[in-house]
Amino acid sequence: MTVLSSKDNPKVRHWRKLAEDPRYRRAQRRALIEGPHLLQAALEHGRTPLHVLATEKGAADMEIRKMLQRGAIRPVLLTEAALRSIADAETPQGVAAEIEVPDAPDTAEAPSVFLEGVQDPANVGAILRTAAAFGVRRVVLDQACADPWSPKALRAGMGGHFALVVGETKDLSSELDRFAGTVVCTVVRDGTPLAKAQLNGSLGWVFGGEGRGLTDAVLSKARLKVTVPVAPGTESLNVAAAVAVCLYEASRQFAP
Repeated sequence: MTVLSSKDNPKVRHWRKLAEDPRYRRAQRRALIEGPHLLQAALEHGRTPLHVLATEKGAADMEIRKMLQRGAIRPVLLTEAALRSIADAETPQGVAAEIEVPDAPDTAEAPSVFLEGVQDPANVGAILRTAAAFGVRRVVLDQACADPWSPKALRAGMGGHFALVVGETKDLSSELDRFAGTVVCTVVRDGTPLAKAQLNGSLGWVFGGEGRGLTDAVLSKARLKVTVPVAPGTESLNVAAAVAVCLYEASRQFAP
């Protein structure tokens, strides 16, 4: 079997651009996932990769080999150097895959998380992971957010992307108008303390980027504003931590 070795090979250049260039990812509707964990998560959720890339050592790894055999996947072999030129991770794990970025179906009534201006891809990925863990169906990001399909966001998401509908919008206010449930905006102060809020029904949680928070246009859509109480002298929580606390409280209130 041919082993791709040149960093200038057209296929290698394509995969490198998927890892590096958000505009290229959006134009191609493709993304690159790295490592056996994300590949396994994609397969478990019925996402068939367009291509699986592996070093000879990676393809010979027992767990990776079983995974590929179950999916009847024949990998494209690359040298270690060629895979390193593609991978975003400092230490590639011997396998990566090109996947199609799925369309986001219209699920305006589903429990949702909306993000405005969350620019750190690690936070975006962690939020997606938390949303999946607490049964949220959909996450919608405005265009000021980090690309949810970047390698860093995918790694932080730990497979959560594949359990969710992940959408992006040019007009977050319109998305909130279309949401069929209760829009809940999180604010640093003067909101209903989280533990006292009535978090019933289908909720659309809205979180803003750290520092700036939510814009007035988005805040005007809230039927409920909540605040997570923190110790005096503490400014606020990291946005990914705030998402985890809020979604946990909502699940706790309505646990059977």
